[in-house]
Amino acid sequence: MSKKFFLILLGSLLILLVLSLGTGLWVYEQSKNNNLNKPALVGGSYSLLDHNGKKVTDKSFSNKFKIIYFGYTFCPDICPTGMAIISEALDLLGNKAQQIKPIFITVDPKRDNVEIMAEYHRHFHSSFSNLTGTLDQIKHVAKLYRVYYKKSDPFEAENYLMDHSSIMYVMSPKGEYINHFGPEIRPEQIVAFFDRRLQ
Repeated sequence: MSKKFFLILLGSLLILLVLSLGTGLWVYEQSKNNNLNKPALVGGSYSLLDHNGKKVTDKSFSNKFKIIYFGYTFCPDICPTGMAIISEALDLLGNKAQQIKPIFITVDPKRDNVEIMAEYHRHFHSSFSNLTGTLDQIKHVAKLYRVYYKKSDPFEAENYLMDHSSIMYVMSPKGEYINHFGPEIRPEQIVAFFDRRLQ
């Protein structure tokens, strides 16, 4: 690994941590400031393609809780770690996990086409739906979830990294925001959260 790449990676990880904390605080304040009958301003209508090329919308899994995680398949460590944490939590939940739909949405649609997302799907829990779309579609859904993302080096054409917030959003079967987890969350904490809510 070259010194330049290492410095870029280190800088990206620091930016990612700050962005994740900032996004988490914003979501927390939104949920705290809203009354019990008014959901936080996170989520909304979107239409994307999954790793099988099938159209998926915010209404596609209306009978399940959702864990929605944004990242990209070329991410060197943060994204696969987050995906692995969700996968392990689902394994630990056993049959209860059938009531949860994990969703991975790319912030790098230029490289993460349906084929790449299908290959990535093989490495994590089989219930994941990996979603991609056009640049405008991804921009739209990222805005709905207050997700920040950008190329760390705008002049790099191919082997670039993406700076992005790293939050796991928990949405109700009705599509309403319930909670979120930051990058420091452990599988056991996710299990404890859902154990109180699932039959």
